[in-house]
Amino acid sequence: MMHEGTIVAVHGRQYRVELASGGLLLCFPRGKKSELACGDHVQVERSSDTQGVITAIMPRSSLLYRSNEFKQKLIAANVAQIIVVVAADPPFSDELVTRCIVAAESQNVATLIVFNKCDLADRVEPGMMALAPFEKLGYQVLRISARHDVDALRPYLSGRTSVLVGQSGMGKSTLINAFFPDANTPTREISVALRSGKHTTTHATLYRFDAQSSLIDSPGLQEFGLRHLPPSTIEHGFLEFRPLLGQCRFRNCLHNREPGCAVLSAVRQGDIDPRRYAAFRSLVGEAG
Repeated sequence: MMHEGTIVAVHGRQYRVELASGGLLLCFPRGKKSELACGDHVQVERSSDTQGVITAIMPRSSLLYRSNEFKQKLIAANVAQIIVVVAADPPFSDELVTRCIVAAESQNVATLIVFNKCDLADRVEPGMMALAPFEKLGYQVLRISARHDVDALRPYLSGRTSVLVGQSGMGKSTLINAFFPDANTPTREISVALRSGKHTTTHATLYRFDAQSSLIDSPGLQEFGLRHLPPSTIEHGFLEFRPLLGQCRFRNCLHNREPGCAVLSAVRQGDIDPRRYAAFRSLVGEAG
């Protein structure tokens, strides 16, 4: 007998599936190759009271994943919003934020930037300066301290599925623990020597607020390759580029050294942030 359900946890090639009819099954993919993500809607054939086999993936509204020249890593499926979590400490990579946003734009997924640990007052200003270019583009930056109060984030989670992404140590696990005290997500102190977070989440998990609202926690990351995106998709993922596309002298302009490039002209005039442009060049250079 076939059942429909949603993947709510991913452990390698093992998937925890929440059945639409109620209950959970530990499921395995059919065949050696597995391209399933947390949030996927699937069809399952029960093999016992507690286990089943995934026989089909239902059509996806979105799929977020990262890739390099060697492999790809699925992050989440069927999400409507990506929440990029950064913090006042440890320092975060603004290029990584850009990469997360480009991935979201490629899937027509909304972006919210959460600036965590704002109780560290003496370390907030540098982070806000790094986030200023994103705010200027219209991306919302929500300032919170997950250890003290997460209520400001609640309205943004209602009525949709969101996924938390970000570098290790930014406080994603603390956010999950604040919203879902029974999750018992492990948290660790920041490694002072490395000035970066220690990985605490090792697999993606979906948590439900209600039937329409859920939050996916994903493992911390230090890189976000987008080798699978073509240059045309990458340039479209930069909001400040969009009004300029088609205005370059050459139709196939790569926005590098070409004469008459509208994007380069905007960079020189200060209309495009140089770090955003550098991130664009880095992404295009990696494109397969």
